[in-house]
Amino acid sequence: MRPNIVFIVADDLGYADLSCCGRRDFSTPNIDRIAERGLRFTQAYANSAVCSATRLALITGRYQYRLPLGLEEPLAGKTDVGLPPAHPTLPSLLRGIGYGTTLVGKWHLGLPPSFGPRQSGYDRFWGILSGAVDYYTHINSRGEPDLWDGDEAASAAGYLTDLLGDRAVETVDRHARSGQRFLLSLHFNAPHWPWEAPGDEAEAERLRGTRLRHHDGGTQRTYARMVQAMDLQIGRVLQALDATGLAHDTIVIFTSDNGGERFSDTWPFTGIKTELLEGGLRVPALVCWPACIPAGRTSDQVMITMDWFPTLLEAAGTAPHPDYPSDGISLLPVLTGERGPEPRRLFWRYKTNAQRAVRDGDWKYLKIRDNEYLFNVVEDPRERANLKERQRATFARLTAEWAAWNAAMLPEIPDSFGESFTAAHYADHIGL
Repeated sequence: MRPNIVFIVADDLGYADLSCCGRRDFSTPNIDRIAERGLRFTQAYANSAVCSATRLALITGRYQYRLPLGLEEPLAGKTDVGLPPAHPTLPSLLRGIGYGTTLVGKWHLGLPPSFGPRQSGYDRFWGILSGAVDYYTHINSRGEPDLWDGDEAASAAGYLTDLLGDRAVETVDRHARSGQRFLLSLHFNAPHWPWEAPGDEAEAERLRGTRLRHHDGGTQRTYARMVQAMDLQIGRVLQALDATGLAHDTIVIFTSDNGGERFSDTWPFTGIKTELLEGGLRVPALVCWPACIPAGRTSDQVMITMDWFPTLLEAAGTAPHPDYPSDGISLLPVLTGERGPEPRRLFWRYKTNAQRAVRDGDWKYLKIRDNEYLFNVVEDPRERANLKERQRATFARLTAEWAAWNAAMLPEIPDSFGESFTAAHYADHIGL
C-alpha cells in the first residue's frame, strides 16, 4: 500500500538543535520520537545555505541552479521570479497518482498570480508566501499581511507556530476520514527571525512597522522556547497519526532548510546560514515509517535535500518525470536496511563571497573569496586543517570536478540577491 507522507521542515534550525542530535540546554522529545521510531542521518546536507534555494531543490529533486529562482539566495523582492507552474514537482507527481496534497506553512518560491503552491501541485495551502513574517501580526518584512488560505487572504489570531499545528492536525484528521492517501508538507517558519516565543506579543508590537530583522533582538532562552513550541506542535501531529491509526503506514520526515543562524547550535561544525562551511549546510534529518523502516537506527550515508524527492516517489510507486530527471538518489534501500552507505559527490555554490564547495567521499573542497581549502570532513569536521598542499592531486581533482559541474548549471547573475552576515551583524564575523 502506498504510504502517506508527512514532510516537516524547520527554518534555520542548526544541526545540533535537537536533543537527539546533541542539544543540551533544552529537549525536543516529540521530534526525537521520529528518530526513535526510525532512522537518523548523521551526514545530511541542505542543498543551499539559505531557504528558498533549498526548498526549490526539495520540491523539484534537482540542483536549484538549473532554474532562475535558484540563483536567488534567497528570493527577496522580485515578483517575476518563481517556480514555473509547468515544472513537475513532488506534490504534482504524487497528485497525479491519486494523492491529496496540502502545504501548511512557508512557501517562498514565488508570488501569485504567476507562481504559488496551488500552481505547483498542492490541492490546499494555508500559510505564508514570503520568507518571514511576524509570529503574532503575520506581517512580512515588506509590511504586508502575509497569511493565506489557498489563494485568499486569511486572518487568524495567535502565535503562528500554533496555528500551523492546528491546520496540520486538521489535515491528518480530514484524510483519515476520507481514506485518501496524502502528502502533508508542514513547513514551519520557526525558528527563523523575528525572535519571538509564545508570550512575546510585546516584541511583535516593538517590531511593528520595521523590516523584522532585529539585530538587537532575541536571546538563547527565546530561541529555545521557539524550538520547543514547534516541537509541541509536531507532537500533536504525531498524536493525530497515532489516534487515527495512520502512523504505521505513514512516512514522517523532519529536517531543516539550511544550517542554523544566530542562536543555533551547529556543533561540532563551524559556520552558519549563508556559508558553505559545514555549519551552514549540515542539517538534522530524521525519518520514520514503522511499516518498512526498522526503529532506532542511525546512518552515516551522505545525503542531501534533493534525495528526498526520488526516495518518496519510489516509496509511493512512481518516478520523476523523464524530462526532468532527479539529481538526487533514492535512499529507500538505505532506509529499509537493504543497502549500506555508498560514497556521494555533491556540489554547492553561493554567490556572496564567491563560495564554492564539493563533498566527494570524505573529502571537501571549499572556496571563500580568494581562499581555497581541502578538508577531510570526517576526521576534521570543524574544517581546521587545510590539506590542499599535502594532497595536491585530490585538490586538483575536486576543483576540476566542481568546474565541470558548474558548467552544466545556470551562470550566476549580477542582480540576484545574496544573504550574508558581516561584522556589523555579528562580532565573530570581524573582517567580513
